[in-house]
Amino acid sequence: MRRRTLSRLAIAACALSLAAGMAPAATASTSHSGSHASASSATYKRVGYFTQWGVYGRDFQVKDLDTSGAAAKLTHINYAFGNVSADGKCFTGNVPGEADAWADYVRPLDAAGSVDGVADTDTQPLAGNFNQLRELKAKHPGLKVLISLGGWSWSTHFSDAARTAASRKAFVSSCIDLYIKGNLPVDGTRGGEGAAAGLFDGVDIDWEWPGSAGDTDTVYRPEDKRNFTALAHEFRTQLDAYAKSTAKTAKGHGHGAKPKHYELSAFVPTAPAKIDAGFDVRRIMRDFDFVNLQGYDFHVSGEATTAQQSALYAKGDFSVDQTVREWIERGAPARKLVMGMPFYGQGWTGVTGGGDGLGQPAAAPAPATWAAGYEDYKALKKLAESGAYTIHRDVRNGHAWLFDGTTLWTYDDPQVLRTKTAYIRQHGLGGAMFWSLDGDTDDGELMTAVDQGLGQR
Repeated sequence: MRRRTLSRLAIAACALSLAAGMAPAATASTSHSGSHASASSATYKRVGYFTQWGVYGRDFQVKDLDTSGAAAKLTHINYAFGNVSADGKCFTGNVPGEADAWADYVRPLDAAGSVDGVADTDTQPLAGNFNQLRELKAKHPGLKVLISLGGWSWSTHFSDAARTAASRKAFVSSCIDLYIKGNLPVDGTRGGEGAAAGLFDGVDIDWEWPGSAGDTDTVYRPEDKRNFTALAHEFRTQLDAYAKSTAKTAKGHGHGAKPKHYELSAFVPTAPAKIDAGFDVRRIMRDFDFVNLQGYDFHVSGEATTAQQSALYAKGDFSVDQTVREWIERGAPARKLVMGMPFYGQGWTGVTGGGDGLGQPAAAPAPATWAAGYEDYKALKKLAESGAYTIHRDVRNGHAWLFDGTTLWTYDDPQVLRTKTAYIRQHGLGGAMFWSLDGDTDDGELMTAVDQGLGQR
């Protein structure tokens, strides 16, 4: 799927995995006050990943979710990512490449960069992205924020953390303490006991991949499949227990509190080999509120031949429809399947063979803003509008690509996403997920297309 890195430098490795048949995980109105999120029980899920590191180079801030209109259309924000330490615990800090507490909760924002228009002070215990997400939730009641654990780069120690009953219990307890209870490490005036309490509404497990190869340093074992099942159940058990304990405490203080339901989700793969190696589908779906299906990176720019990365249908190849069918056939309820959609494209250059460029040899990943072969939708839209590229569509199979005779980009635009939302409605799926929110236009063009396509249940 995605990685925590500043770009997506693991794309080439993902390509090799996919080529072997083992997929890697991969116009708005700001006056839209009738937030779908405020009535999430009556809507399809709209789950967007917010990247911790996007606040730097891309300068994509939590406030941008509000000004673009995206926050009013989302039901869930998955914060990417939380990491797992070598001793099997959730942790944060300021460790290059491993943790970024500065972005999470230390970095002060001025009034212009804050959701509520008020500058952070030097003494408040919570600042950074976490405080801005808290402000965003206050402005959009019903919007849920989940901490997403792992990702392509940070799944390294999942297998170790999930290996025994004792290690699972300790791992889950550490995650609940850090994120759900909000007990953050003290960093100057930031952090401390309960500093982030109430921010996170659940956990998203992004282990890539139990039972099969992921990033180069990620450990995997044959027993990961049963251990993943047990880990999901441990999360469900401890989240429920914590909810009951806090409700009991509130009741003891004279409040007739009903236990909060903390949500549990996961990012899951498209390749049948990876599904079967790591996921006991019928059992895990009892504990998950929903799972986010890989709906992209079916082919990536590290491959030697151009191909679709996110087609709805593709005979004899990976596709969204194939992914949905694989999970349903293994026992997943359709209503718990959330379709992943890319807010970026995969690109190749040095394409030869003529025609529309698809299925042709390529020399290398295409030059791009952040990482070769990977480009945000907002940049691809400008290419499409420049006149230098031709937009090609396979309407029947639901995908699009740009080609200028040498360079090809495969991506989803609003027309493709409308086709996909129609599929979600037709097949009774749970909703849509997006990687990642910083790839959309400033006015949330893709988010709006999905929102309008899904409408109400």
